[in-house]
Amino acid sequence: MGKTLMWKKLLQQNTGTLVYSALLVVVPVLVSSALALWLYNNQAMMQALTGWQMLLYFVVVSLTMAFALTPTTFVALATGFFLGWTGFPGVVVSYGIAALIGYGMARLVDQGKLEKLLHQFPKAEGVMEELRDQSWSLIILTRISPVLPFAFMTFVLSLVQVPRLRFLLASMVGMLPRTLFFFWVGTQAQDLLSLLQDPNAGTGGKLLMGALVIISLGGLYVLLNRAFKKALSRKKSGGVA
Repeated sequence: MGKTLMWKKLLQQNTGTLVYSALLVVVPVLVSSALALWLYNNQAMMQALTGWQMLLYFVVVSLTMAFALTPTTFVALATGFFLGWTGFPGVVVSYGIAALIGYGMARLVDQGKLEKLLHQFPKAEGVMEELRDQSWSLIILTRISPVLPFAFMTFVLSLVQVPRLRFLLASMVGMLPRTLFFFWVGTQAQDLLSLLQDPNAGTGGKLLMGALVIISLGGLYVLLNRAFKKALSRKKSGGVA
């Protein structure tokens, strides 16, 4: 079957999945703007969080990140600003919880439809199998980039059917470099709205973010290209039915 037919079937059989994935990209931008204003008007309350209130805060941000209501960068900046380094472990754990919730939601929305579709297209199924074999690298490379939306990439990675524990650990490892950086920026800021609207990372920070993007996108290109070549090679040798 040709590529046109595959894409046509993808659209017909996975409409809900595609709509959900689109919302994961658009919603964080809209919600974070409103939330930034709310945080600005309630700074005294946020800076006075203690004990169970802080725990509740991390539960809430885990949910907002999982359901694409807030970008992960937003959470790192805001938490660094309000809580300082005592809040850093909570952010890391929140990322992990958000990743697992997002993973479960994606599987619930998809319900195996994509897997069934790929069975009809051996080449695409072969590529998916290769990516699954390289899932450690795949997950870390997607998480390192500060420009790839967290919730959307969680959704995409869940469709590759990466084992849950591997998904969790690789997600947390991949998120650490940019989390450390944006959290540090948050701790240094003096004004919340300026911080959230335009984090002033300086020349060094911009170079670091640029390097992470290059590493991520370059690594993903190499990984995907290798997966396509291996899948094609397996098909020619009869490795794929």
